[in-house]
Amino acid sequence: MNSKISKKDKKIWNEFLSNDEKLPDKDEIQNKTNIKKIRSLDLHGKTLDEANSIIESFIKKSYEAKVQKLIIVTGKGLHSNNDKDPYVSKDLGILKYSIPEFVRNNENLMQIISNISEASVKDGGTGAFYIFLKKNSN
Repeated sequence: MNSKISKKDKKIWNEFLSNDEKLPDKDEIQNKTNIKKIRSLDLHGKTLDEANSIIESFIKKSYEAKVQKLIIVTGKGLHSNNDKDPYVSKDLGILKYSIPEFVRNNENLMQIISNISEASVKDGGTGAFYIFLKKNSN
């Protein structure tokens, strides 16, 4: 490797240093153009009725805002009071199973949803799920 810098390279470097022109920040440009619209909602501590009402409104507002992906966190039901109710399964979280079913059975919501799937571990794993919304062309 040559450790000497040529006169030409020194000249170019000095011109660069003396130039006041601001260089574009490639990271900033890339982050602005690669932003995908994602929203998340945490339903921990909500009753089933509250959660159903909240999720319906959340999906509709997100679609209107042209959001592409929703992360819905229901939790696994580990800290619920299910053990006090003999008619409720102690092994199944109420929101974890009921909210996706509520959404799938709601015809109005399904018209704007393209897919529902389990979330990755980084987004909540088995205590969360994704809702992918159709493209809103309005």
